[in-house]
Amino acid sequence: MKKIAVVAAGGRAARKIITEAAARGMDVTAFGRSEENRTDAQHYVRKDIFALTKADLTGFDAVVDAFGAWTDETLPQHSTTLAHLCDLLSGTDTRLLIVGGAGSLFVDPEHTLALSGTPDFPDTFKPLAAAMANALEALRKRHDVRWTYVSPAADFQADGKRSGKYLLGGEELKLNERGESIISYADYAIAMVDEIEKGSHIRERISVVRA
Repeated sequence: MKKIAVVAAGGRAARKIITEAAARGMDVTAFGRSEENRTDAQHYVRKDIFALTKADLTGFDAVVDAFGAWTDETLPQHSTTLAHLCDLLSGTDTRLLIVGGAGSLFVDPEHTLALSGTPDFPDTFKPLAAAMANALEALRKRHDVRWTYVSPAADFQADGKRSGKYLLGGEELKLNERGESIISYADYAIAMVDEIEKGSHIRERISVVRA
């Protein structure tokens, strides 16, 4: 049985991942700031991500980082929280899987233009995309952690249906046969848990889109 932890477990993507993992028989511990466990995790620890220690994350096969920040003041925490988790897991066999963003996916084979730099990318999301891209860039330099960064499709739908099917991509924005870049939180959760179960993309960024 896989033993996993989900950090910043209060978000919708985190809850979907927890539900998927628990349904597959994994032993899930959720770390969050809410007083009560509002997830399907068997265990819950009320603790802020910055307060986590090495002892908190010892013994897990994988840790899922589902941290998200949206305001100008908190956007830099995408980098600081991820660096903190990397420091805690440095030199261990525990995998670190990050719920990433789509804005840093490349749209050209030369990897010189990211999705966030294209004309149609909404201005509203550019600060978030930049903050997450900075975190990813710093993560790429961590050779002491068994990390995997999982980017969703461009249209990441919180309330989308669970189709049970997805396509796996890499650094470039991947479209399905209908020319779409779309995935639901539920299908993203399937891909994340699949990677925990059998994935081997250590120190790689992967991406997922609905099939």
